[in-house]
Amino acid sequence: MKINERTNGGRAARWPLLEPPEQRPKVHRPNLLKHRPWHVLEAPTGELPAVEAEAAMGPQLPDETTVNFVLDLSLRIGEVQMASGAGASDVTATILAIAGALGLPHCEVDVIFTSITVTCHRGTELAPVTALRVVRSRSLDYTRLTETEKLVRKIVRGHMGAEQAQTELERITSAPHPYPRWTATLAWGGVAAFVTLLLGGGLDIALVAFLISGVIDRIGRFVNRYGLPFFFQQVIGGLFATLSAMIIVSSNVLTTDKPTLVVAAAVTVLLSGLSTVSAVQDAITGYNVTAAGRTMETVLMSAGLISGVVLALRIAVMLGLPRTPLPELPTSTALQLPMVVIGGAGAAACFALASYAKMRAMLVAAAAGGIGAAVYGSLMVAQLDGVSSSAIAATLVGFCGGVLARRLGVTPLVVAVSGITPLLPGLSTYRGLYQIGVEPGGNISMLMTAVAIGLALAAGVVLGEWLAQPVRTGLGRLERRFAGPRMAGPLEPTERSLE
Repeated sequence: MKINERTNGGRAARWPLLEPPEQRPKVHRPNLLKHRPWHVLEAPTGELPAVEAEAAMGPQLPDETTVNFVLDLSLRIGEVQMASGAGASDVTATILAIAGALGLPHCEVDVIFTSITVTCHRGTELAPVTALRVVRSRSLDYTRLTETEKLVRKIVRGHMGAEQAQTELERITSAPHPYPRWTATLAWGGVAAFVTLLLGGGLDIALVAFLISGVIDRIGRFVNRYGLPFFFQQVIGGLFATLSAMIIVSSNVLTTDKPTLVVAAAVTVLLSGLSTVSAVQDAITGYNVTAAGRTMETVLMSAGLISGVVLALRIAVMLGLPRTPLPELPTSTALQLPMVVIGGAGAAACFALASYAKMRAMLVAAAAGGIGAAVYGSLMVAQLDGVSSSAIAATLVGFCGGVLARRLGVTPLVVAVSGITPLLPGLSTYRGLYQIGVEPGGNISMLMTAVAIGLALAAGVVLGEWLAQPVRTGLGRLERRFAGPRMAGPLEPTERSLE
């Protein structure tokens, strides 16, 4: 048999498992556990075969160099998913599938909010190999996430070896964003503009919201260069959005009775970057430590936004700016549904663009946002409460994303997060903060309603993805065991039986 060799500093090393599957040598691995079940069920007798004293229990794995190489590749792919907002269950399933496909079927994965640990068991005679990788940064780049998903599918299906996958992953992670940074700034402004249309605002309010959100994004980018923590970036964003809207209203630039929709749209943009969906998914799937970390991050970022908005309202009162009335929730009618659908589709598409998604993902996200907004608007016309309407609309978004996204080559996480962005409770959040910061004796009931809507959106998306699994795998295979809500990673269950 011809041996493939790899030269490393003049040294030839044989790494058969790093080659493509079709080039790997066939190795027979006897199943030692199946050869001696009688040791457990019956007392040994002289007639039974003797057990070789030198035979090792457990799996026979490749050399330590190969194990370390495969673990490093698996961890780096898991890091890309974790940094992009994927749930802990998705990251765990992905790492197990990659390790199993590359010859390491006996691994355990531990995922927490800031690190990923993988242990490969090598039987009773060899110590297990453990590798750890820290997730140091988080960013929204859905193109990178989608390309990584394609790479995972190639590895799991046996179309790519470890060395090829390592080279491809290096290309994906080192590639620049597909769009320049100013494109993302315009997209964030577009999210705010379309949200104002969804809430019933006019084109003049949409234009002002577009400008304010664009400026907030540029300010955030500027202070981020100096390492300012995201909590204070949220404070600055909430302060600038609210105070600038108050100044514009006081100058009578806007001839409208809904000037505070500008603040509501800017608050929605600031809320859209929070990892609420991932936190709820981790909590539902049993990854409580990771869920607690994501929840703490969401609470801290929300607290920064609350501080900025309340501080701006206090400053407006101190400066004697005309106090705007408490913004009313928009009344939903059948005639407003077309504008609601347009606003939802546009906001979802702009969010996907701001997260560096490509054209196909943007179109799928726009369809999901339009469907979610249409269902939400129809339920509000039918006089259903906001929390229930949000939950039902988000469930449909998660269902559609789970069924159609993978067939169209798009990660369901992209569709889910983009689709619920237009439904985020920006107006309810601002109403609750207004009651606390301006009105004497204000209560927090409206703010609690905003929290309930946010949780309903996240839980609905996860439930919709879970319901989509039997449909996605075929109506004739409903008896297949559910693997849990999946927003990313391979769909096929990983075989974990010991050999």
